[in-house]
Amino acid sequence: MRQFKRALPAIGLAAASLFGPAAQASTLSGNATLTNDYVWRGTTQTQGDFSTQAGVKWAADSGIYASAWGSNVEFSPETHASSELDLVVGWSGALSTDWTLDTSLTHYRYPSTTVDLDWTELGATLTWKQHSWLQVGWSNDVLATDATGTYAQLGTRVPLGEAWRIEGAVGHYWLDNAYGDSYSHAQLGAVWAFKAPFELRVTWHDTDHAARALFPGLAGSRVEAAVQASF
Repeated sequence: MRQFKRALPAIGLAAASLFGPAAQASTLSGNATLTNDYVWRGTTQTQGDFSTQAGVKWAADSGIYASAWGSNVEFSPETHASSELDLVVGWSGALSTDWTLDTSLTHYRYPSTTVDLDWTELGATLTWKQHSWLQVGWSNDVLATDATGTYAQLGTRVPLGEAWRIEGAVGHYWLDNAYGDSYSHAQLGAVWAFKAPFELRVTWHDTDHAARALFPGLAGSRVEAAVQASF
């Protein structure tokens, strides 16, 4: 058994003990998204097809939170993968007036597969003034390969009035231990909050040649358009 999988029951018990005292001071939120393509770290997870997604998040005033998010996926036919479920526990809070930190443990599950694709990642995101961020993720079983991998992303968002903003990010995935190579990607998008609680997002994604070689047909240049509702 992989180390992270052995640790999950203990993590669940620890989370339960932490969540209990804060249950009376907490909030529940959620989101639902319809998108023409599910793009994750520069590569499509649906072979360029449409995706419906939904998530729910519980957060205590102490900063502790737990969330679940799901989407349809389409991998190689032999995996029979058709759905993804991300289970997250973490803590988020202010470090100072300008800086906030979000730390998390994410377990990626693919319930419908005939092979073991589940894996777990430790993550942290440092945000400055709510518009620039550095995200780092690490796993000792990256993409269910039994190998280590590290991901880093640097991004920013620029408000253009009350309803519009531009968002951009660059990322790099160190996958040498798992696949013998690493890759980079970039994204640039516009967001229109046209009517609360709805947003329209249009994002251009591109990857380097290493990603195209590692994930043929899944990486490269593509445009993702999505409508999201938050509640």
